Amino acid sequence: MNIEFDDGIQFGLGAFETIEIRNDEPVLLEWHLERLNKSLDFLKIKKHITGDNVISWLKNNMPSYDKTENKQDNTKTLGKLALKILVTEKNTVFDFRHNPYTTEQKDKGFRLDYSPIIRNETSPLIYHKTINYYGDNILEMRRIKSTDTDEVVFLNSKGEICEGSRTNIFFVREKEIITPEIKSGLLPGVVRRLVIEKCGAKEVQIFPKDVEAMEECFVTNSLMGIMPVTKLGDVSFSIGEVSKNCMKTYNELI
Repeated sequence: MNIEFDDGIQFGLGAFETIEIRNDEPVLLEWHLERLNKSLDFLKIKKHITGDNVISWLKNNMPSYDKTENKQDNTKTLGKLALKILVTEKNTVFDFRHNPYTTEQKDKGFRLDYSPIIRNETSPLIYHKTINYYGDNILEMRRIKSTDTDEVVFLNSKGEICEGSRTNIFFVREKEIITPEIKSGLLPGVVRRLVIEKCGAKEVQIFPKDVEAMEECFVTNSLMGIMPVTKLGDVSFSIGEVSKNCMKTYNELI
């Protein structure tokens, strides 16, 4: 693979997507490409990735494995494969990566804590899945690797909850599903969009002081889908019916 030096490689001006592959099919591909191409327009990269580009590459590069075994693994490990698409001005890279999430984690639930890093909600890069934007997230994931915390949650400069290092966050309050507003400084995730459109989640301002009043909590991303949360900071949650119903809806839709 030949990589050309450009502003993407040197300065992080490139966009990427990570897409779950389930039964050889890319999950929510149309929404992923919509977000990717919007980010390319924002970065003024004159490329447009189509569904045909993705399907053609998958057809020619899908690794050989026992599909019966993979089908079983989809219920245990949420699928073996994910597709990574990385685009800069002079480079377009398609590659596979492992999906690390398991149904065992979903049965147990994630434990979250607040990050000491403040999210800058005034930066336009926050709202796009760019190479530049992801540095803080990677450093925070490395920091908690040897701890009991599964994920960190960022606050913005106003003290609002905005997002996790690799997830969007949702709460249930009086049976209503709520999630931070985009303008708080978060990447609008593909699964976040699904929960808003199909499960009726509402976007509101949320502060850490509000968390004690929440009945349930869950986080989302494209590889884990919907992951229940059992703890955020000092507040504990049970895995409730609303979260379970959202997980059921997600699995049925994909």
